[in-house]
Amino acid sequence: MRGLLLVGLSHKTAPLEVRERLAIPAGELESAVRTMRELHTITEAMLVATCNRVEAYVVSRDPSGAARQVREHLEGRARAPLAEFLYEHQGKGAVRHLFHVAASLDSMVIGEPQILGQVKDAYAAAERAGALGAVLGRCVPRAFGIAKRVRSQTGIAQGAVSVSSIAADLATKVLGDLAGRRVLLVGAGKMGETSAKQLSKRGGKLTVVNRSYERAEELARGCGGEARAFGDLENHLQVADVVICSTASPKFIITHDLMASVVRARRYRPLFMIDIAVPRDIDPRVNDLDNVFLFDIDDLQKVVKQHLEERQKEATAAIRVVDEELEEFDAHVRSLELVPTIAALRARFLEVGTSELERTLPRLASLGPKEKKALEAMMGAFVSKLLHRPITELRSMAERPEGPELIAAVQRLFELRPAGEAAREEVTPAEPGEGEPAQDVDLQGASRS
Repeated sequence: MRGLLLVGLSHKTAPLEVRERLAIPAGELESAVRTMRELHTITEAMLVATCNRVEAYVVSRDPSGAARQVREHLEGRARAPLAEFLYEHQGKGAVRHLFHVAASLDSMVIGEPQILGQVKDAYAAAERAGALGAVLGRCVPRAFGIAKRVRSQTGIAQGAVSVSSIAADLATKVLGDLAGRRVLLVGAGKMGETSAKQLSKRGGKLTVVNRSYERAEELARGCGGEARAFGDLENHLQVADVVICSTASPKFIITHDLMASVVRARRYRPLFMIDIAVPRDIDPRVNDLDNVFLFDIDDLQKVVKQHLEERQKEATAAIRVVDEELEEFDAHVRSLELVPTIAALRARFLEVGTSELERTLPRLASLGPKEKKALEAMMGAFVSKLLHRPITELRSMAERPEGPELIAAVQRLFELRPAGEAAREEVTPAEPGEGEPAQDVDLQGASRS
């Protein structure tokens, strides 16, 4: 296996209405990655799916063919053309992007902690689907280790915020003090839980509505709020000051018609609504109603810019850490790929030397066992000295951009079959969190976005 490939889109390249077409619920991630792995050019696959990105990391002996298949697969899922929104990276470029994503350097909110957990979830789903191999099984855990180093050695996570906490900040900026304000949280997933905790800290009077009443009750209990049945949603919309939606529903939870009725019942009292779900929970036409102020996840970009400015210095330091790790990882992988070639080259020369020695020894009947062993040792030393400079040059060549081609030329010249080639696809994936370097990855490749 040689070709590592990434095809995806994110908040940087695609608007919300495009991203929500590709949204993959957490419960469907394993089956989705299994389907991608079954595409005939792909040997490994992992899908990172969040509210801000959908990225397919795949391995194939035919990267260009795999890229075409992945694009077609994503467009089929979205039921729309995606060419203008998709980006692609291969080899080292794909690894660099993965490291940046895991370290939260490519997030809407730089330094937010959720993305690392989401990448770990993606890795676990790929492992359950049997879609990991030698490449992703080593690259991804290394990304986990790098993310940990970035957070511990830079200030990028200081005062860390997430999309959920920014939503709470926005509510505070618009309404002022949230103490005593009625806050309605629709949805009790991870994003909803983060929002609830942030709002509770600000003194909001929290009500949680969720299809699973038990889950709503659990979340409300942990945040000092109260849980209510999902069937009472309209009644709670009529009295709320702030509504934050974060469910996994594939269709609108709050429609235009529902809100038109709610607005009349509220006597047009202002209502602040934040929709951080992808796909969206609230019909965007709701924003046209009088005294309803609706913000979706893309609207949060304006608030994000302030955080980006504050964190840019630390982000620069974090990027240096990632680049340093990437070069170390690259050099390590190159050296590992060279080991089987050096071993095969030495074995080939020893094979020839041993063959010639065995052919010659019968003619030297006067030699005793001690002399014969001395000849064998001399032959081994001769091979080592003969190969010393070529092997030194090979190690140097492995660090050059053209290294893989030069190593392949040596293999062809001496008809070498490195032992690692046959077993390349059989390496057991590392466990999440090991953070070990990949052992059989070709990082050479181009990137485009």
